[in-house]
Order: sequence, then structure tokens, then C-alpha cells
Amino acid sequence: MPSISTPTPTKSQIRDKEFSQALHGKKATEASGYFAILKKDAAAQKQATSTYFQFWDNKTATNETDEDIKARAANYTDLVNSYYNLATDLYEYGWSQCFHFCRYYKGEGFHQGLARHEHYLAMKLGIQADEVVLDVGCGVGGPAREISAFTNCNIIGLNNNDYQIARATVYADRQGQGDKVTFVKGDFMKMPFPDNTFDRIYSIEATCHAPSLKGVYAEIFRVLKPGGTYATYEWLLENHYDPSNPEHRKISYDIEIGDGLPGMINKNAALQAFEEVGFKVTHDEDLADKGDEIPWYYALDGQFRHVRSLSDLVKVGLIWRPARFVSHGLLGVLEWMRLAPPDAKKTANALGTAANALVAGGKAKLFTPMQFYVAKKPE
Repeated sequence: MPSISTPTPTKSQIRDKEFSQALHGKKATEASGYFAILKKDAAAQKQATSTYFQFWDNKTATNETDEDIKARAANYTDLVNSYYNLATDLYEYGWSQCFHFCRYYKGEGFHQGLARHEHYLAMKLGIQADEVVLDVGCGVGGPAREISAFTNCNIIGLNNNDYQIARATVYADRQGQGDKVTFVKGDFMKMPFPDNTFDRIYSIEATCHAPSLKGVYAEIFRVLKPGGTYATYEWLLENHYDPSNPEHRKISYDIEIGDGLPGMINKNAALQAFEEVGFKVTHDEDLADKGDEIPWYYALDGQFRHVRSLSDLVKVGLIWRPARFVSHGLLGVLEWMRLAPPDAKKTANALGTAANALVAGGKAKLFTPMQFYVAKKPE
């Protein structure tokens, strides 16, 4: 892979890494899923929980103010970093190493659908072998590994969470992809790369964490080569979303609190952001609105009739609402016994609240997690 130099870590980045090691341990992948949750340092977990929930405690969809929303946007790095320090293990335990939704066809397995979703993006983006591609907000690297294997391209994953970077690096090495897929610490609002660096760029349900979609698109535009393309799956509200409607606002608010979002915008605002930074949108498609027999949220909704394998049955069983209730209750018992870190149940409950809101938003056709855009930077 062509080398791309990154600047010397700042004091805040060194602090982030030290805190990550204090919370998760220096060997970030010695445990995973539920066991990783139990191994967290109690004092560090308490601090991470306090940092995240300061933006939400004593607030509701009805009493939140504009100042509260602005505070989340102004402190997005602390908001998002603390969220993923708390939520990453729950995501891996309950979902997969690919932190995104997808469409499903009849007879198609859960993981097969996730991979096809990634292949579709790679195909529409036009990734070629040996190109240098940036994954913006790469999580623990599941999509990067899949897309690199599918296209034989080189991928650099940009992530501001040290725990996820450590896990992503180990996973890539275990799969023999360490020479093709690497990971860099950095804020996607201030990317640590020179102008015109990457052949292609993509993001998968990641830029929803940005305080400004225009701001992150401007950075993507800057580091993309002239003539290059950018593809993204966006979390967006439908244009008919009405913040003054209590039902609409509760769905949006519950998604935000359970998914670490400064705030959400609608489809028109996203298109405006592309236009204002200079991109030309060449593809605009809502993959959640295709009339599919199997909805994208079927697993969260416990729709067992769509399960087609034993592994999928286990997956849906784990994240089905009654199962979440039992699992979160067990976390509460383990907290009381001091076998789980403090507030582990609080975090799990927030994710459960978001899961319910995602289903509600999907059924009401108020929200999509897969508005798919491809945009080109002019020559």
C-alpha cells in the first residue's frame, strides 16, 4: 500500500489513547462482545458514561432546547468518542463487525445481506484494484476488509476512537489483510491528509455523527482527487419530518440518544450540503424504500418469519425486544454484584431505545439509514 504520512499525535490524541487503554485494557481484543463489556475498568466506565449522558440526562424530546442541540454539536468529539467506548462491544455482540443496515432478499442470510450491501457500494463507486480508498468512520473495519477483498484495493480507515482502531487492526491482521487495510486516528472534520490524496472515498452510516454534514463533505471533497468519486449511505429524515410533531420528534430524539448523534437532518439538507461544497451528485437512491418484502429493520423488530438459518435465528433472538429486556436485566444484576462495570445497563437501555425508534421510524417511513449517494469531484 502507498504510504500516507500522518502527523505526530497531539496531546488530546495521546490522552484519548491512554483513556482507551485504561477503560478496555491494553490488549483491546483479548475479549469480545458480552465478555468485553464485563472486563471494562469500573472507574473509567463511570467517566465514559458520565461524559456521554451529560448531553441527555434530565432532557426529553419535549423539553430539549436549541442550546442543548448546539452543545452536542460543539462537543461532537467527546460525544461520539464516549459513545463508541460504551457501545462498540454491544454492537459486536448483538449485530456484527459491520455496523450498518442493509436490504434483504428472500432466502438470504443476515451476513450475506451485509456483504452484498458493501459490494453494491464498491461497484457504484467504481473501485479498481490497487486504488487507494478512504473509509470515513470505519468502525472496527468490517466493511473495509470486505470491500478490499472484493476489489483488491487498498483501504485506509479513518477513525477517532482508539478502541475501534485497535480492534480493527487486529482483525485485519488475523485475516491476512494488514498490508491492504490499515487504520488511522483522526477527526473526519479535520482530516490528517493532504489535499487530493485519495482515488475514491466512502462512508457507511458514519457521517451522521458529524456536527455538520456540509463540514464533513467539505473535508471529503478536499482530500479526494479531482475526478474522484465519493459514495455514502446516510442516516436521514424524510423531507416531511416535522420537528413540531411530538411523534416525529420522539422518534428522532430516541435515535439520537441511542446512537450518539448530535442531530439529524432531512434529505433536502443533505443534497444542499453536497452542492455547497462543490460535489456533483450522480446517484441518489433510498435503498430503504424499494418495496422489499423483508424490511431492513426485520431483525430489530423480531420478525422471525424471515429467518433462514440457525445463525440468523440466534442473531434475531439476541436483539429481539424481549431478549434485550432479559439481557439488559442481567447486566443490571451483574452491576449490583460488581461483576459488570457501573452503568452498563444504562448504555444497553439507550441502545434498546434507539432500536425501537429505528423500527418506528422505518414503519412510519419517517427515517432511512441507507439513503445512497454517489458524488463526483469535478476534474
